[in-house]
Amino acid sequence: MKKPYVPEYVGTVTKYVFVDSPDTTPQDIATAAYEIAQGVMIKETCFGCQVTGSPEDVKRIVDHLRKLDPFRIFIKDRGFPPGDPRRCRADLGGARPGYLGHEFEMGLVRYFSYGLKETDGMTPAALKKAAAKDLPIEEQLDANILNQLISEEK
Repeated sequence: MKKPYVPEYVGTVTKYVFVDSPDTTPQDIATAAYEIAQGVMIKETCFGCQVTGSPEDVKRIVDHLRKLDPFRIFIKDRGFPPGDPRRCRADLGGARPGYLGHEFEMGLVRYFSYGLKETDGMTPAALKKAAAKDLPIEEQLDANILNQLISEEK
């Protein structure tokens, strides 16, 4: 009979810190986190780092890290605590669950970076006005043309 899981990290949170920047590397992120860790667990990764600790300490660290490159550093909650047998590959075997999702997301963040930079400093009213502009609506793609394009790809 399998023992019930009792988390070792009760009362803690883990955040992933992703960086996609020509100026800031994952090592820069991890080093900056180590410098102010004060008992918080930091794990350097290929995309940035993981920060595990009390909610207050983790927030302090990720807020500090985001200031290093505010348009290109992204923070994400970790769904399961470290070592949780429901997701841990030590128990499940195989590839690291979730990392393929991170890889996919990292392909998209440059679009978010662009949007954040372009709207930096705009008030909510200015953002709403910009979103409500009457932009020309492009002609819809004819279904026959779409089918032709699909058949050419095969």
